[in-house]
Amino acid sequence: MSVASNIERLRRQLEEHNHRYYVLDDPSVPDAEYDRLFEQLQKLEAEHPEFASADSPTQRVGGAPRAGFVEVQHRLPMQSLRKCADEDELRDFDRRVRETLNVESAAYVAEPKLDGLAVSLSYEHGVFVRGATRGDGATGEDITENLRTIRRIPLRLRGDVPPVVEVRGEVYLPLAGFKRMVDEATASGDKVPVNPRNAAAGSLRQLDSRITARRPLAFYAYGVGYSEGWKAPKRHSQALEQLRDWGFPVSEHVRAVQGIDGCIAFFEDIGRKRAGLGFDIDGVVFKLDDLAGREELGSVSREPRWACAYKFAAEEAQTLLEGIEFQVGRTGAITPVARLKPVFVGGANVSNATLHNMDEVKRKDVRVGDTVLVRRAGDVIPEVIGAVLEDEAAREAHLLRPEPEMLTECPVCNGKVERVEGEVVARCANGLSCRAQLHGALIHFVSRKAMDVEKLGEKLLAQLIDQNIVRSPADIYDTTKVNAGVLTDLERMAEKSASNVIAAIEDSKSTTFQRFLYSLGCPQVGETTARDLARQFGDIEALIAAAERDAEHAKAQRALRLAREAQEREQDKKIRRSEAERAPAYPELQAVPDVGETVAAHICLFFSEPHNREVIAKLLEAGVNWPAPKAAATGNLSGKTFVITGTLPGVSREEASALIEANGGKLSGSVSKNTDFLLAGEAAGSKLAKAEKLGVSVIDLAALHRLIESAD
Repeated sequence: MSVASNIERLRRQLEEHNHRYYVLDDPSVPDAEYDRLFEQLQKLEAEHPEFASADSPTQRVGGAPRAGFVEVQHRLPMQSLRKCADEDELRDFDRRVRETLNVESAAYVAEPKLDGLAVSLSYEHGVFVRGATRGDGATGEDITENLRTIRRIPLRLRGDVPPVVEVRGEVYLPLAGFKRMVDEATASGDKVPVNPRNAAAGSLRQLDSRITARRPLAFYAYGVGYSEGWKAPKRHSQALEQLRDWGFPVSEHVRAVQGIDGCIAFFEDIGRKRAGLGFDIDGVVFKLDDLAGREELGSVSREPRWACAYKFAAEEAQTLLEGIEFQVGRTGAITPVARLKPVFVGGANVSNATLHNMDEVKRKDVRVGDTVLVRRAGDVIPEVIGAVLEDEAAREAHLLRPEPEMLTECPVCNGKVERVEGEVVARCANGLSCRAQLHGALIHFVSRKAMDVEKLGEKLLAQLIDQNIVRSPADIYDTTKVNAGVLTDLERMAEKSASNVIAAIEDSKSTTFQRFLYSLGCPQVGETTARDLARQFGDIEALIAAAERDAEHAKAQRALRLAREAQEREQDKKIRRSEAERAPAYPELQAVPDVGETVAAHICLFFSEPHNREVIAKLLEAGVNWPAPKAAATGNLSGKTFVITGTLPGVSREEASALIEANGGKLSGSVSKNTDFLLAGEAAGSKLAKAEKLGVSVIDLAALHRLIESAD
């Protein structure tokens, strides 16, 4: 089989697997087999770029960031829908349709009104060529690259397709995906998305499509817009069947209904099912099924006369805020939670609601004892919107109540609660000993890229935690707590398995400083930062000492800044910052590549916590060790800083990194004016664009070898 034929075969196989998995919900192969085929296709395309194609499944991973979005003129306007506020208005809509068409009863297609973002998808000869937002109805924004990343959108249509066809539909965020985004944003201190619709819209308007690719977006098609060479059917319901045949997902909840009674019955039925749909809807869209009748009815302004949206009542309710408590997440994030007098809202009884973070609590100004407005955001996560202060008496009572304050101690372990300047999330600093964080911390600690304790999996760790055998990472190496006898008493642990676990624990003691640092789980310290810290400081004692000095320096700098700000207020004028204020707040840590002020602050906070220092000391006492730092290698790359991007032919990124370091070069994770060379392989992204902008030398693997071999 030729290379071109093999590539085409793999593409068709992967698209068929995508269709069965994402559209039909009927996967045909295990994930591992799909990944194998995908990697095989990626490799072939990298080796033979002449066969690149926009409809390849490999194009779903996203590409380099763009400067902005280009406007797109819709060939047919994307109209808005008339809103029906109540049943009387819905009956009026049906009456006008019947009177205009002179029929006794009209047939409609009822579709759940997804709370997402309307898009148009243009196909030429069956290949996806452009996607755009609705915009103002006449003009939208070109978001083609972002839409390519959504696996439910086919890149090539199935069966007989017209030369040109534009398909319309809704991009939305399933509630499970939205919850995951909220949890991740809360844990990382990022801005928490308000609701699934905002999160979906924000995901589609990312200039970096690789970010969109990481968002769990979904899509439903609901109609055909402009087309050439397509003989349209007589009914909308038949057009939806055609969309399914072409490979588009169409909501399984769409129904053909007869007359106004059929519309109302569907609306009531979907309302009862709403809470269990798995995605957000805010009403039902009713469209005349007869396409010829639509032509006769026409449009008024920007609204078709043949369709309307009947929306659900607002999902809000008032209740008493009885208390504010604080929960500790697995990363130590402290989240305020409203305890409410139970209230029925959004189809469920709600007694707890999120307050996101203390900045939100202050902004909304809610206090215990207030009557508050509660909304079931996304029909899943209840949130407090604000206090209800309808009269003077309510406002006076509100002002007499104390303002909520963030805890100074963790409610689980009594550890210090700190908030790094510039972040909205406060955290328990006692990461290695806080029980609320323990399970996640231990999973990370024993993981392959950290301490790499083979045989010690999540279920076994859960048993050790539940039975209070392990209360910190150091306990794993304490033979009085974790030994073969203790392990064999646990569920599903035979003597041989227990011996294997103990051997794996013993083997893991010999590690590297980089792995050890990474295993500690300090916020913001990933693999790359741990590597750079290990290179800079060589050992844990030196790093802790530097963190202590930097913490004192930052404290002094803050004092200077506060004094200047007080002086500015007193004199009512701006005063120039002193040289000490302009210097890095954490000079020793910020000297490490890619360690900024926020990361340095997290490092100082982590090592200032006595519990963390105690765990580190116990780990070292138990025999955890690593080789003494080697003297910096010398060679023709000495004094040069490299950044690696893209896929390198024949070598892994780790192998290339080792080659550079062995010849005296330094590595950095991001391109800056201090970068000497960017080693770029296939599919190089934003780092390549930045290097070109800064005038950094871009080299390939062959050029790297020439640099190593020659001092010139």
